[in-house]
Amino acid sequence: MTDYPFVPSDVDLYRRTLSDADTLLDAPTWDDLLLPAYSAALARGTSIFGQQELHRRLHVDAEPSTVRVRALVADEGLRQRLGAASAGLREADREISATLFGAPLPAAPRWVPALGWLPVAFLLSAALALGMSWLWMWVVTLALFLTLCAIQARYHDAIQEWERILHATQQMLRAHGQLAQVDHGATAPLRDDGAEAAKLNWRLSRSLLAELPGARDYADWMFLQNVRHYFRSRDVVRENVGFLRSSFERVAALEADLALARHLAQTPSFCWAERGDAVALDAVVHPLLADAAPLTFSMAEQGVFISGQNGVGKSTLLRTIGLNLITARAFGFCYAGRAVTPLRPVYTSMQNEDALDSGESFYMAELRRGQKLLALAARAPAIFLIDEIFRGTNYLESVSAAGAVLHTLAQRGRVVVASHHLVLASLLSDCLQPWCVRREGGRWQLQPGLLRDSNGIALLTARGFDSAITTKANRIHAWLSDYMAHPKEKSLTLL
Repeated sequence: MTDYPFVPSDVDLYRRTLSDADTLLDAPTWDDLLLPAYSAALARGTSIFGQQELHRRLHVDAEPSTVRVRALVADEGLRQRLGAASAGLREADREISATLFGAPLPAAPRWVPALGWLPVAFLLSAALALGMSWLWMWVVTLALFLTLCAIQARYHDAIQEWERILHATQQMLRAHGQLAQVDHGATAPLRDDGAEAAKLNWRLSRSLLAELPGARDYADWMFLQNVRHYFRSRDVVRENVGFLRSSFERVAALEADLALARHLAQTPSFCWAERGDAVALDAVVHPLLADAAPLTFSMAEQGVFISGQNGVGKSTLLRTIGLNLITARAFGFCYAGRAVTPLRPVYTSMQNEDALDSGESFYMAELRRGQKLLALAARAPAIFLIDEIFRGTNYLESVSAAGAVLHTLAQRGRVVVASHHLVLASLLSDCLQPWCVRREGGRWQLQPGLLRDSNGIALLTARGFDSAITTKANRIHAWLSDYMAHPKEKSLTLL
């Protein structure tokens, strides 16, 4: 089955319709942690209903449905039965959360009942005009015909759009009824009113006569069946919106759990996260990286300063930590051997960019993001993952601004920062513990301490730069190292 493509704004519409203020993820964090690609992989083979529910859980503070997901992971046969019962959901080509959870549908106009008499009046006038040859009756017939055409033209686009919404709604109700017939604890929330879902689905359908070949077009143009069904079915939806909302929530939740179970059944290594104040991720990996080397990361009350050579994977480590903290909160599992995680939101600053359209420089974009992180830290305790903040200015100002912002963030929340500016580790030693990513024994390891041997200049030779360039670079590096190794007698503290 080929799934209908939905743009990100459609997938996000369910969450935004319910509430746009309680999100625990902002757009930069969403992009920094590669969550668009992760969400696409997680929701593969899932309808718009399940996609919207998975997306909502990633953004809000909701209790993970780990009990049902565990049961689905352990029972492949159950996953297949539920997948077959809910397969019709993937035929929906329109999202309906805005219709069900948004502004109420208006009631049908008072003149709608008269639509049933308009075709009768047209046929009667046409018969009289033919039989009596009255000129004025032909005028009446023409007027009635033009009225029929005007009504069709007036509501054509609205009817086309409503039919897509109605089709998706009926697929949801049909799946509700079919899932309710699967006798298992996973479907218990749907079983009590499965018959009611089937009955409501029938009420939203058109007559069997309208489905006969050729009869539908005739019934629509001659008897306004499509217009009358449009208003009638809208009233049915409006009158039963409470049930439809409940059906949406339960069907979407079950399909989301089914998607998680399918994903975990194919995942080589994962664990169910434990709740705690500290962060402990043993043998953690990033699910989007094939053959990723597992690392062990821990963070208690203090934050962490991460150093390492160029290309060692510091940014990947930050993304790995961030994504696992989010999946632990939203879904209850991590891609690790063991995981202890707190219930805190995660925010990042990793790939700020300059904006040519607004004339904003790279450094200005970094400043804007820094201000946003400080505002978020003032709102509630959070975990901040930061990669080389304030790179858009000179070294001294970069270290100064980064030290001030990171120190303030660390006083309000927990900070994990990766940087080549090793002097920051000393400036922030009261709030950040130094850790270094190293390669030992052919494997990458995260160990206490700071980077000792940098490779920035060595990479000049590795990338084919002339030896004279490398020699000059080494001379400059030696001079700068000696210059910076003799600071004033009184050291600076940020407390």
